[in-house]
Amino acid sequence: MERDVSVASAAQVVRALRSRGHEVVAVDAERGPLSARDEAATLGRQVDRKPPQATRGSGLPRVIAGLTGKDFDVVFLALHGGSGEDGTVQALLDVHGLRYTGSGRLGSSLAWNKGISKQLFALAQVPTPAWRLAPADPKSVERQIGFPVIVKPSGQGSTVGLSRVDDADGLGAAIEIASRFDSEVLIERYIAGRELTVGVLGDKPLAVGEIIPASGDIFDYESKYQPGGATEIFPADISADTTKQAQMLALVAHSALHLSHYSRADFRLDSNGGLWCLEVNTLPGLAPTSLLPQSAAAVGIPFDELCERICLAALG
Repeated sequence: MERDVSVASAAQVVRALRSRGHEVVAVDAERGPLSARDEAATLGRQVDRKPPQATRGSGLPRVIAGLTGKDFDVVFLALHGGSGEDGTVQALLDVHGLRYTGSGRLGSSLAWNKGISKQLFALAQVPTPAWRLAPADPKSVERQIGFPVIVKPSGQGSTVGLSRVDDADGLGAAIEIASRFDSEVLIERYIAGRELTVGVLGDKPLAVGEIIPASGDIFDYESKYQPGGATEIFPADISADTTKQAQMLALVAHSALHLSHYSRADFRLDSNGGLWCLEVNTLPGLAPTSLLPQSAAAVGIPFDELCERICLAALG
């Protein structure tokens, strides 16, 4: 689980919901409900510059079982990576009859597995870059996809374990790196162009944003979570037609993956104006400067209201 990113989201969500008059109990996925002192210490963490080196264990079954019978209206999931996004925690909450924010166990698991996601995108006519799963020899990748390619874990977030490979010589090492984070590795055609993102709230798309990394052409872990790592423009400086197309595709992808409440779809816009869906995030980051909150703010929804709307969707 991407613990630092999860803690960063939780700190902001707790503050936002309390500002709207809600009673909030912070719960650590490894320790359970936090005292006021532990909450201040835990939620004050900063996101490390480097991505996690391996997935961590979790006390989720014990923690969630401990929440049963408590007077909670809803569990707000500020979890990123691993068991927080892949449907595991959602299934556990379902078993215990606890309401929660975000997509259910089916949608979460479908979106988490990038290979399955891309098959569903294709069926729903959402353009997505050509791909195949490892193992794969360089000659077949050259023939079927063509270099450069992106190599990444099929089940992972925040570009953890992701590499760009420009020629056959680098393919094996990139697959080995990705396989440290998931047993299934995706090899995907690299799309040169602009990075766009679109939030979805309920059944409506939010503003389209553009992400411009400060260095390189990949919106990697450090670019995402460190100050100055990228310039993020909401709304993006693109045509009205491209805006409408990106919003429509985000909604179609959201529906194709059986998602609920909210999500964020990431695209590449190529030099010919073509949009390519890379993936959909079911529990996107929720600091006020994260991409989904910026997408919402650009259409007039401030951060505290966004958090409250997500809760109300789970209760509705």
